[in-house]
Amino acid sequence: MISLPELYALLYARYGDLGWWPAADAYEMCVGAILTQNTSWNSVEKAIANFGGRLSPDHVRSLSDEELTDIIRPSGFFNQKAQRIRTLTAWLDSLGCLPADCTLPTAELRKQLLALKGVGRETADSILVYAFGRLSFVVDAYTRRLLSRLGYDLPDDYDDIRRMIEASVEPDIYIYNNFHAVIVEQCKQHCLKKPRCEGCPLDEHCPRNGL
Repeated sequence: MISLPELYALLYARYGDLGWWPAADAYEMCVGAILTQNTSWNSVEKAIANFGGRLSPDHVRSLSDEELTDIIRPSGFFNQKAQRIRTLTAWLDSLGCLPADCTLPTAELRKQLLALKGVGRETADSILVYAFGRLSFVVDAYTRRLLSRLGYDLPDDYDDIRRMIEASVEPDIYIYNNFHAVIVEQCKQHCLKKPRCEGCPLDEHCPRNGL
């Protein structure tokens, strides 16, 4: 079975540096992590574009609930997400510093994020990796699908999968960032729900080739 470092090397050779997460700054990354829940990134981009380049904590605080929900409407579940954005913004304010300057241990940051209503483990890890630059691998449906098809016997629990990956991957924030990005790209191009195996960079390593 292909190892995780070998998997990353093959995917990197095909897709390269994907430059994730596509956002202007750490706050936009945090808001994007909320907006992307249960929707596509295209819908998130439309919602972010509706801010007209003014997506900031101060601007969000200045908006009425109706204004905020109208702006993020393209992302769906806009009433829930508006409240989650406000909750997350208040939490970021409580830190008293920018994400890049935060000195709290990663485990404590993750604990605080998970205590926020509407922030699950995947969302928390996305914020930690892409906004705070912390080592907390994002496990999403794409990750589960790809590793399962490659023969990995994945645990049921999210954090057990995350720890399994982190034990095998070099602890480097660029690799955490880009590995997740190339997994997503692989699953969009080849490892779809109905696989598209022709031209797949993993064809020699996939026991379920042609599934």
